[in-house]
Amino acid sequence: MKSETELVDRWRSLAACYNQVACHLDRELQARHGLSMSEFEALDRLIGLQSEKCRMQELASDMYLSQSALSRTVARLEKHGLVERGLCEADRRGVFVQPTAAGRELHAKARETHLTILGQHLAGS
Repeated sequence: MKSETELVDRWRSLAACYNQVACHLDRELQARHGLSMSEFEALDRLIGLQSEKCRMQELASDMYLSQSALSRTVARLEKHGLVERGLCEADRRGVFVQPTAAGRELHAKARETHLTILGQHLAGS
């Protein structure tokens, strides 16, 4: 078993790596595509599901955002016409979200930026 110091050092190294990649992603996605990293991640997960629509609960369970932060993120995407939200007919408390054609188009462009930056930081890991 690793010593406490080694564990803490490893954690700090992981956190520093994450912060470096996340800052670079957020900066480039915003500058090139007008998306925050969280907005891209929500859109990427929605499109990755390859289903017509997704319940917000399902999306929230896969994301690192709190339910309220995800709700605000999806509201911003909806405001910009990148996703649409609607109520679930079977459960009026449920909310569905789905990407629009504009969302799919922007995602395709932003995905290239995303993969390029991940490659720059993580390809040798």
